[in-house]
Amino acid sequence: MFAAFAPHESLRGEKDARQNGHEEAEAGEDGNDQEVIVIQDTGFTVKICAPGIEPFSLQVSPQEMVQEIHQVLMDREDTCHRTCFSLQLDGNVLDNFAELKTIEGLQEGSLLKVVEEPYTVREARIHVRHIRDLLKSLDPSDAFNGVDCNSLSFLSVFTEGDLGDSGKRKKKGTEMEQIDCTPPEHILPGSKERPLCALQPQNRDWKPLQCLKVLTMSGWNPPPGNRKMHGDLMYLYVITVEDRHVSITASTRGFYLNQSTAYNFNPKPANPSFLSHSLVELLNQISPTFKKNFSALQKKRVQRHPFERIATPFQVYSWTAPQAEHAMDCVRAEDAYTSRLGYEEHIPGQQKPADLRNLQRVLRRRCWEGVHSDFTAAATRGAMAVIDGNVMAINPSEETKMQMFIWNNIFFSLGFDVRDHYKDFGGDVAAYVAPTNDLNGVRTYNAVDVEGLYTLGTVVVDYRGYRVTAQSIIPGILEREQEQSVIYGSIDFGKTVVSHPKYLELLEKTSRPLKIQKHKVLNDKNEEVELCSSVECKGIIGNDGRHYILDLLRTFPPDLNFLPVEGEEMPEECKKMGFPKQHRHKLCCLRQELVDAFVEHRYLLFMKLAALQLMQQKANKQESSGALENGASPENGTAESEKSESDDGKIDDNVTGLDQVKELAETIASDDGTVDPKSREVIRNACKAVGSISDTSFDIRFNPDIFSPGVRFPESSKEEVQDQKQLLKDAAAFLLSCQIPGLVKDCLDHTVLPMDGATLAEAMHQRGINMRYLGKVINFITKTPGRAQLDHIFKIGISELITRSAKHIFKTYLQGVELSGLSAAISHFLNCFLSSFPNPIAHLPADELVSKKKNKKRKNRNLGNADNTAWASMTPQELWKNICSEAKNYFDFSLECENADQAAEVYNLQKITLLREISLKTGVQILLKEYNFDNRHKPTFTEEDILNIFPVVKHVNPKASDAFHFFQSGQAKVQQGFLKEGCELINEALNLFNNVYGAMHVEICACLRLLARLNYIMGDYSEALSNQQKAVLMSERVLGIEHPNTIQEYMHLALYCFANSQLSTALNLLYRARYLMLLVFGEDHPEMALLDNNIGLVLHGVMEYDLSLRFLENALAISSKYHGSKSLKVALSHHLVARVYESKAEFRSALQHEKEGYTIYKNQLGEHHEKTKESSEYLKYLTQQAVALQRTMNEIYKNGSNANIMPLKFTAPSMASILEQLNIINGILFIPLSQKDLENLKAEVQRRQQLQESIKSGEHLEPDDKAVEEKEAEPSMPSAAIPLTQSSPKDLFSPLPPVTIPICAKEN
Repeated sequence: MFAAFAPHESLRGEKDARQNGHEEAEAGEDGNDQEVIVIQDTGFTVKICAPGIEPFSLQVSPQEMVQEIHQVLMDREDTCHRTCFSLQLDGNVLDNFAELKTIEGLQEGSLLKVVEEPYTVREARIHVRHIRDLLKSLDPSDAFNGVDCNSLSFLSVFTEGDLGDSGKRKKKGTEMEQIDCTPPEHILPGSKERPLCALQPQNRDWKPLQCLKVLTMSGWNPPPGNRKMHGDLMYLYVITVEDRHVSITASTRGFYLNQSTAYNFNPKPANPSFLSHSLVELLNQISPTFKKNFSALQKKRVQRHPFERIATPFQVYSWTAPQAEHAMDCVRAEDAYTSRLGYEEHIPGQQKPADLRNLQRVLRRRCWEGVHSDFTAAATRGAMAVIDGNVMAINPSEETKMQMFIWNNIFFSLGFDVRDHYKDFGGDVAAYVAPTNDLNGVRTYNAVDVEGLYTLGTVVVDYRGYRVTAQSIIPGILEREQEQSVIYGSIDFGKTVVSHPKYLELLEKTSRPLKIQKHKVLNDKNEEVELCSSVECKGIIGNDGRHYILDLLRTFPPDLNFLPVEGEEMPEECKKMGFPKQHRHKLCCLRQELVDAFVEHRYLLFMKLAALQLMQQKANKQESSGALENGASPENGTAESEKSESDDGKIDDNVTGLDQVKELAETIASDDGTVDPKSREVIRNACKAVGSISDTSFDIRFNPDIFSPGVRFPESSKEEVQDQKQLLKDAAAFLLSCQIPGLVKDCLDHTVLPMDGATLAEAMHQRGINMRYLGKVINFITKTPGRAQLDHIFKIGISELITRSAKHIFKTYLQGVELSGLSAAISHFLNCFLSSFPNPIAHLPADELVSKKKNKKRKNRNLGNADNTAWASMTPQELWKNICSEAKNYFDFSLECENADQAAEVYNLQKITLLREISLKTGVQILLKEYNFDNRHKPTFTEEDILNIFPVVKHVNPKASDAFHFFQSGQAKVQQGFLKEGCELINEALNLFNNVYGAMHVEICACLRLLARLNYIMGDYSEALSNQQKAVLMSERVLGIEHPNTIQEYMHLALYCFANSQLSTALNLLYRARYLMLLVFGEDHPEMALLDNNIGLVLHGVMEYDLSLRFLENALAISSKYHGSKSLKVALSHHLVARVYESKAEFRSALQHEKEGYTIYKNQLGEHHEKTKESSEYLKYLTQQAVALQRTMNEIYKNGSNANIMPLKFTAPSMASILEQLNIINGILFIPLSQKDLENLKAEVQRRQQLQESIKSGEHLEPDDKAVEEKEAEPSMPSAAIPLTQSSPKDLFSPLPPVTIPICAKEN
């Protein structure tokens, strides 16, 4: 049911717009790139007939596999206890992996029979495991322990099921009376307490109903031969709640009680004998409590939102957990000691599934995603087993650091420099970063997706201070020597180099999207060898005949700011900032985002230069040749254009010029002879000026081998190498002079609003700035004029710097600790790092069990130093001294603090936030309780507080590119005001995302959020609520319960709850968001102003005036700080405060605030703007009220009790007016437009699009042209706002150009 790939009109436009004129269609998309898959999802209904229950109908879709019906049946309350069955249509068994549309005779109303099948050992195990999962379905321990892709969600605790039936259920009468609005003390503005326990509130459902005391494998397993021949598969041992001990046989026909006891084996069936195909039916027979509680448990289970129970694609670990009782669990016990995995058959020796090439792209990606998350889970488990010493090395006689391992067909190596491989690059330090560079390379080549080119499945795991790289194994590689396998690239960093025509052909296809230049190098015999990648990239043909590439650690060009090369002069911008700087290793690369931004920047430059020259030619045909010679010598040209970068204004005048250049460039590229030589000259000069490798069209590429130790280039390419060196210097300068200032400017404009270390890192990475520049970014902030408005960024930067430096120290610290001392060592480190206690003493693990005989032989098993107690001597002074010197050496930033208390004071940091950051970075899980960091008499942490240490896993996220294109076109449509079409496209994207990723994924979360926003704008409040609820649950489950993204999602959900008149729920959600933000960052954050305005407005609506004022006045203070006291945001804040004072009849205060607001409007917008007029009207009204009140008071004073009192108008604010204000502050404006306005609007949008087309680049437009360019998919967007008309991102009420029906510029 996939429609033949129809070129979708709107998408075609979108694609062209994205190709920026110099990126060809992505290679490997089978040539015709415009194809987009439209899924015709017309479902139909089938009837299911299962034993023992009434037949029921099930809605299915033609692309589903039969297997998916199996899954549904295993989840349904009435059929969940069956696992071993087949589905039959008219007596024919259906193939599990067949798509429904391929099954003959299956149509609307067909009857499918569920037929019980005989068990095998495998099926019996699966059955027991499934029953265990059903018994544990409400128990959060797997989520706390980070097992099986379970993770936490707390939304239902705060909504108390209020969102049921998509939010249509409302309480009787008005909710006014029964709302208790007072938040807990720690949530109020100004509170200094940051409790930790509230992070994971206890859920009532967690005390699960006990169905059995024990369900475990019997000690009589495996069955002896003669019993096996009677069909016994395995034996189970059960203790019921009534304390009855029974032994159960699992046989091929089902389950029955046998007569064995703990000490006597008697496999005969017990009396009365009862054979049941399902274990649940058998247990229902023997235990009444089981029967009652199991059905109650399943009722509860199916009531939970599906998103609370579906597994996530990758494991999310929680950094805190409550104290849990350890329960007996047969499945977990068995898992712990088997090395085989349930899905070993899925993990072949390569990354991309074999015969999927010819399947439609979507299906191929779906398989790829599934294999990928399985591979990541297996690799993580294997890496932990390797470090814990549970896997035998393949070279056991070598010293520990050198060992390599194979487990489950995955190859593991440790991040140490084995055999001096990285001697020239920085030894162990280089060996530690190489895997992450390699992973970035794998990610990039996978994204380009060239047919016939394969990468290895790669996962990098940091665990207990060690870095382990896990890779899938190339088929056949273990039988050959590496030297004879490598047919492309070099195994010794460029001494011997080989090449291969097939590899050149495949890599050539990637060179354009990856901007890699084909180049020649010399090998040790001085022969020229042609390569299209860096020399370390190796090509090996596997026994399966596929072309694999590996060692992609230098896919991107080197970062010269951190690679001093003798005799090379760096540009001025770099020298000014103290570069080049010696780094710990020589593998520093530029990020792909930087390469793309740099090329984008150069393209703009190229267009400008060419346009200027064409205009000059026009202006004076006579002297044109002379002018050209002067105007465009490369150095001069670049420098000049860098200057003109600042005054972009000129572009508008020569849009036509740019159009001509574009046409000209295309004609020349197509190489027809019609172009006159002078125009050719223009393009050639422009190409030369920007460093393009071709002189007929714009094409910038990098040679990744430049400045690589040991690589030599032939004489013939001397000039080319010189140009490449210059290009690398320019790119390094571009990072410092454009990208860092750009990031800081975006932070000033609040278009980027990081809230914690991870979101700051993400914002830096999106602009191609590596984390090693963090110190430079912070220094740049301190020198920025609006420094106070960047307080929050400065604070996040410093805490990130401190925790990253601490993480580097913690890594080597842990390597010296043996397993038995782990919790003592970690608690000691955290005490030194965060506690005010001056001299914490480490408890050596020898206390618990002292062995009399010292075993001398076991010394060398530990990967670390021989002395395993060195860690115990660390002191807080020493640790902080190391942190400061690490910050200086690595980030080039001087910290001014000698201990945790000073750091907290000088930089205004919260210790709880530092604890969260360091725990997330190192994988430590601590006990959920209140920690007293400031006690000077006893240390903060004891070893009982350290519950676990998890791996920190880096892996590749496969991209669903088709779905992503739909998503982007949907956004573009919405921004142009075509809401309906946008909505359809985004629904289509959601459909595709679900097909590729399954139900849970970060990108699906963004999709749902935008859909909810659109539902809300289009007036469908309950649908908005239902979609946003899914987005919140998904964000909690996939990103974490206190991730900044989750906080945003909570805020949106609160707004939609309010619109659905669920006021108390809205308040609960806002309070939760505020608590999380206080924990993650603290109070002083621009986003807190928005949150407090929301809370204040809702409280105003429920007439809690005094509380409301506390929040609104706090928001006013924060807005004034971060937006400047003259900004329109502050004016709005004044107005909100004035309204509450009016409701309290305190007219003097109300007048004072409204006057402030009025003054701002008048100065910013002028007398005649509608906002100024509104404000002035309101002032008049307040004055009248104040006068009336005064009259009444005077009357009372004069005449005492028999005064004639005029009734004053005290009105509780109407819900509609509150909602209107909520919409304004959350950036949703509804502007009624007439037909004529709409016509103008469409013309305006078209004009803008033409402008866009001609400039062909989003980065460098003036803000005014950014309307269609904002990408909301990036989590750094402050909210799911659909930013339209960001004429200036700072203010909402600036004179709006006539754009779009809903104006959803984020609270602008």
